[in-house]
Amino acid sequence: MELACQISGIVKSFGPNQVLKEVDLELPSATITVLMGANGAGKSTLVKILCGVHKADAGNVTLFGENFSPASPSDAFQSGVVTVHQTINNGVIPDLDVASNLMIDRLAESSAGFFLRTDKLRAEARKVAATMDLDLDITAAVKDLGLADRQMIAIARAMTRKPKLLILDEPTSSLSANEAKRLFKLLANLKEQGVAILYISHRMSDIRAIADRIVTMRDGKISGIFDGPSLDYEGAVTAMLGQKMVHGKLQLQEKGTPIFELRDAKLSKYSNPFDLVFYKNEIIAITGLLGSGKTAVASAIFGLNPLFEGDMLLHGEPYNPKSPADAISKGIFMCPKDRSTNAVVSDFDITNNMVLPFLDRHSWFSFLKPKNLERKATVSISELGIVCQSELDLVTTLSGGNQQKVMIGRWLSEKSEVLLLDEPFQGVDIKARRDIGSQIRQSSKDRATLVFVAELDEAVEIADKIVVLHEGSYAGIFENKESNIVDILSLYSGKPPGTLAEARGSLNG
Repeated sequence: MELACQISGIVKSFGPNQVLKEVDLELPSATITVLMGANGAGKSTLVKILCGVHKADAGNVTLFGENFSPASPSDAFQSGVVTVHQTINNGVIPDLDVASNLMIDRLAESSAGFFLRTDKLRAEARKVAATMDLDLDITAAVKDLGLADRQMIAIARAMTRKPKLLILDEPTSSLSANEAKRLFKLLANLKEQGVAILYISHRMSDIRAIADRIVTMRDGKISGIFDGPSLDYEGAVTAMLGQKMVHGKLQLQEKGTPIFELRDAKLSKYSNPFDLVFYKNEIIAITGLLGSGKTAVASAIFGLNPLFEGDMLLHGEPYNPKSPADAISKGIFMCPKDRSTNAVVSDFDITNNMVLPFLDRHSWFSFLKPKNLERKATVSISELGIVCQSELDLVTTLSGGNQQKVMIGRWLSEKSEVLLLDEPFQGVDIKARRDIGSQIRQSSKDRATLVFVAELDEAVEIADKIVVLHEGSYAGIFENKESNIVDILSLYSGKPPGTLAEARGSLNG
């Protein structure tokens, strides 16, 4: 098998922090190599060296036997190294339409002289969209699309570049199960064409579906390589973490008094009305496939969009937030799904990112108390295991998973009545997921916590009760017990329970 890329002795430091420590790795053609690593292990830095964002301090890379040291992402692209980054907006231009985004690298081919041939551009874009089964209006502005659609556009755009080495960083983090299957089919086709694929993921479902080999990183080094006909998934996780994961039994919380209610709530014209009551101390996972209605519930509670119909009550009183600021003032907090667009302030350090919504609580006659702010951030860094030099590090110097921990720490650091967490485990490794889940549970006393997740295993890992939504309607609610898992799976996939125990009623008892 031809060797596409040879990485030898790569070293990279940022200030006193050595991120990569003599990394050696081979990437064969016609092979999907999955790269696993804990947040902060060095995966993103290695990828940025391969795609021309960073220069290595030492070591060398060859691409099909030739020295490869791209001066820029454009240089890497011209050499056939194409990357789809975890941060979606690095792969799309929000202010352009879908067609322009898909064809941005080939615009010169779609023009006549100095004039852009819009008809030709859109015709080519439709062909690209068809290869990905993208059912989108190609004249729509990307900024008006959801996260999953933007992710699919970024991936489709990468496919138009005819890559020799394709690098995908957590590509399914925002995709539905069907969209992920379409992506896997495309990757299989590219593999048959001889493309080398480096696929970064923590999702075992992805890894089991596509991996030819698994490479693990820990503390800036390669910690394990697993290949052969029978991959050792458990061994790979152990090599990634440096220890075996211990699966503890979840101790369900004892619910307190009611805090928040949804009454006769409808998410759309065609959905059925439902009631839900959320109690103090309880953690409720609201789960369902993409388009099930999770976002509509979260948006209504946080004051982003109203319910289609129905009422909301906070401590028994009518609750109709006019805006997120109004919701926050009433003790309703929300950590959003898309941290790069809706949460992280890239020019701020960790401390200022964490306390941003609560500056008035840490000021005296309009003067901020920096020691208070730093103390608050230091506690969150310790509790969530955020890998950084200090609380004054710019948030953009952190790995994606550690940025996610900062955003969750922001909303855990202050007392809330209801805490909404939209996909809190997106883009984080297995250990970080446990760290975040543990801290959410430890801090859950005296509030209702609603965790919105598409992955059922994440719901089972953290929740006391699991609400299932399907196609905009309430499907059922269950205590998080092993005996209920079959029924949950049935409703999750939209199948009638049949002989399974029927999910009934509302969260009132």
